[in-house]
Amino acid sequence: MSDSAGRSGPGRVLVAVYAVFAVAAASRAAVQILTRFGEAPLAYTLSALAAAVYVVAMIGLIGGGRTQMRVAAVSCTVELVGVLAVGAFSLLDPAAFPDDTVWSRFGSGYLFIPLVLPVLGLWWVRRVGRSRAADGPV
Repeated sequence: MSDSAGRSGPGRVLVAVYAVFAVAAASRAAVQILTRFGEAPLAYTLSALAAAVYVVAMIGLIGGGRTQMRVAAVSCTVELVGVLAVGAFSLLDPAAFPDDTVWSRFGSGYLFIPLVLPVLGLWWVRRVGRSRAADGPV
């Protein structure tokens, strides 16, 4: 597999989904923070964090090099932990989330894509790593 793992096939689709979520989460967070931060500061800050994680994952997947794929793996792991933690917390203590985040209720407002996306990202990173190992040293 080439160093441009995110530039063809499933990698390209994964990068595109990350790009859409980065723009959506960043736009949502920016509007919420600028217009009504006092209503739900935790939720809006978490949406901004989600946007940052999506951007970092996307950049790592685009590069496709060994270091970039490590960055993608770490960001996908952070994303998965965030989705699981925020998802569970938003169900256990809904009062703490007077407004939704991207990760609230495990991403139910986004068709649960935020729950599936880091799993797919980690799968892709692993797949690219295995392919490189099979190809031998460069």
